[in-house]
Amino acid sequence: MDFNIGEILEGKIIDFTHEGNGVLKIDYFTIFASGGLIGDRVRVKIDEIKKNYAMGSVVEIVEPSKDRVELKFNLNESKGGIPLIEYSYDKQLQWKKDKVQKDLEKMADIYNVIIKDTIGMDHPYGYRNHVQIPVGYKNGKRVIGFYEANSNEIFDMKETILQTELGNKILKMIRHWAERYDIDPYNRKTKRGVLRHIGIRTNKDNQAMVILVTGNDHLPKIKELIQMLIDENVISIYQNINKLNSSVTYGRQYKKLYGEDSLLDYISDYKFNISPNSFFQVNRIQTEILYNKAIEYLDLNKEDIVYDLYCGIGTISLFVAHKAKKVYGIEIVKEAIEDAKSNAKLNNIDNAEFIVGKTEEVFPKMTKEGIKANKVVLDPPRKGCEEKTLEAIVKLNPERVVYVSCNPSTMSRDVKYLVENGYNVVEVQPVDLFPHSVHVESIILMTYCGSEEINKG
Repeated sequence: MDFNIGEILEGKIIDFTHEGNGVLKIDYFTIFASGGLIGDRVRVKIDEIKKNYAMGSVVEIVEPSKDRVELKFNLNESKGGIPLIEYSYDKQLQWKKDKVQKDLEKMADIYNVIIKDTIGMDHPYGYRNHVQIPVGYKNGKRVIGFYEANSNEIFDMKETILQTELGNKILKMIRHWAERYDIDPYNRKTKRGVLRHIGIRTNKDNQAMVILVTGNDHLPKIKELIQMLIDENVISIYQNINKLNSSVTYGRQYKKLYGEDSLLDYISDYKFNISPNSFFQVNRIQTEILYNKAIEYLDLNKEDIVYDLYCGIGTISLFVAHKAKKVYGIEIVKEAIEDAKSNAKLNNIDNAEFIVGKTEEVFPKMTKEGIKANKVVLDPPRKGCEEKTLEAIVKLNPERVVYVSCNPSTMSRDVKYLVENGYNVVEVQPVDLFPHSVHVESIILMTYCGSEEINKG
């Protein structure tokens, strides 16, 4: 059937995309539409037509899904980062489990695997310990908030349900400062203005680090802002200078304006110093569950030697070190490795060694030089692993591989390679680190079996 741009069609949403858009099938043609939930019967306006699909937007919910929930609070922010906020939380968890299963089947041809129910949160709000909030213009007015779904438009917000009460207080103070002293948003095209993003990190002790991202070196009236922030438990303030004409949030240059070099936070009994540009899981509560599961899957004893690939600031490494003989952590970000070494000392750990460099280069080199290990844990970025990393794992032939991932699609691709080279997927545990979004964290246990067909359909 032929569709036209601007045409309005009616159908039922049957799934979500990885951006959180609804998926409809009308006369066997796929339409992706923003603004609806699974089970909604909707009227959709066609905005763009491609060869095999169309993009649209929901203009009317004809019949709401039985899994829609009425919010018990006023939502004063964009749904761009929380597209599932009005979808039953139990259904969110089920969808995330199904997403992991579908990706393993579709992308890796892996079936008959135990996939546990997604571990959710008792209170799935205020969980983010790090937010990055854009600053810009809308209709000639300064706006601070998250982007609208499928848009570069910023929804002006006073607070967000994603971060802590302290984080929202800080956001209000920065807004007041920007309004009082007329601090202009930065315009990437004209290269004029000041503020691009606001970064806020908070820790378990209700302290905060603030990162002000600017488009140039100049940051006016900063002394006035510092004085306001330090009265609210802000112990560290940085300026990040980002002159790039891109959507990347943080640039490479950091300038400390006030206070501590890093923010001290905890996962379980372990302490971590977090620099402004270090990766640290945004959901402290769920991360503890995730890492404890990683330790369970590794089944560690005091004779084990473990590689922790893409180790960041050494979070998993420290969990491993207490139970193993030795752990080697590899990470490309130099500052993260410095933090990892500092964190090892902070936690009185002397059997963890951290190496800076690209995992796909450092890891094969170390194994070729005879630095062996019998177990591997890896937590790569969303793009997954380079093939050289996977090749080196296969050559090392560890008895157990534990893969932590925030992207089921790239995880499935990488797992397929390992299964084709003798590994068996024993069990998968999804964990909800990002409630009300379509993102899902998963952890997979693989053991070496020498057979290529264990998990095949």
